[in-house]
Amino acid sequence: MLCCMPGVAFVPALLVSWSSAAFIISYVIAVLAGHVEPLVPYISDTGTKPPESGVFGFMINISALLASITMYIRYLLIEKQNESSHFVRSSCNMFTLYVGLMGCSGMGIVATFQELAVPSVHDIGALVAFGSGVVYITLQSIISYKSCPQWNTYFVCHIRMAISVISLIAFIPMIVFASKISMTKIDWTPGEKDYTYHFMSAICEWTVAFGFIFFFLTFIRDFQRFSLRISTEIHEE
Repeated sequence: MLCCMPGVAFVPALLVSWSSAAFIISYVIAVLAGHVEPLVPYISDTGTKPPESGVFGFMINISALLASITMYIRYLLIEKQNESSHFVRSSCNMFTLYVGLMGCSGMGIVATFQELAVPSVHDIGALVAFGSGVVYITLQSIISYKSCPQWNTYFVCHIRMAISVISLIAFIPMIVFASKISMTKIDWTPGEKDYTYHFMSAICEWTVAFGFIFFFLTFIRDFQRFSLRISTEIHEE
């Protein structure tokens, strides 16, 4: 018995909309509660104190799950296309999936271990999430170019590579500026010590985060041409 599930484009679409909502809702609640300043807080700052911490943790964990599903479907899609075109090694496709899933694990750590409660674990999770994410979208951009012109247009490939380059450029100063901050806090005000480092690092963090969102947005059209089929066999004894 075959169960067909056409229209898997809804998966990246749901990932993009849910993740955007997770960032925006947590930010709005944190600002209205007076827990963070409106001017570019860290993403994690908007999910540190209750009630926004509960919303942030729940929604980011769901985002990590949706991202994992999206990456796995993307892996299956490339494997299927590769059967006829042979544009990329299967091992490279698998490695790219592993890198992406590592980033999703980092997201789960960020959502579970809050910034002020367990800062060292939280920071490691953030580093894994953002670092692996940048590597993942860069590898996917390269794979997209290799699949041209049969499976992708060069226009889409250029957009993906541009997002990857911008994310990489933002990721490096995000880490550099964050490493110069000498204290862990969320209630930053302009003019205090290390505020400039915090401000610049936060801008870069938001840039990378929404870079991921815009990148997954480009998957929607690819996923429209792909259907998953689950085969279920029932054996009688």
